[in-house]
Amino acid sequence: MAKNPSEGPKDELSQLTDEELLRCSKDELVRRLRRVDSEKMNLMIEHGNMMKDINRRLQVHLHEIRSLKEINQKLQDDNHELRELCCFLDDDRQKGKKLSREWQRFGRYTASAMWKEVGTYMMKLKELEANQDTVLRENTELKEIILMLDEERTEQGPGAP
Repeated sequence: MAKNPSEGPKDELSQLTDEELLRCSKDELVRRLRRVDSEKMNLMIEHGNMMKDINRRLQVHLHEIRSLKEINQKLQDDNHELRELCCFLDDDRQKGKKLSREWQRFGRYTASAMWKEVGTYMMKLKELEANQDTVLRENTELKEIILMLDEERTEQGPGAP
């Protein structure tokens, strides 16, 4: 396409002095002009192809950017959803912990109340056992008294008052 500058200054019109150009024939100047025009056209075509390639690559990159933005948005949405889920689960864990502590307190209170009740019932049972022993002794004494009275009555006879 473009000629290498090392090929010589005489091949390029822009590098020729005015005197050198005046010495060239009309045919030579037309030939050089057409060659430069052709090179210029080739460079413009090459530039156009490069621009098409750059635009194509740019479109590919823009498509990748859009895809990455969509993926990023989805990941941000997932992240937000997971954060909300973590907050919900943490709240649920806190409620469970609180409920567990309440049940433990209730259990300790209930056990304490039961021990107090059992203690009260044990004291009442001891009192009742003591009362039962007293009643048994009194019953035994009453039986003995009744037996003694029966013996006295039988000894006195049937007609005694």
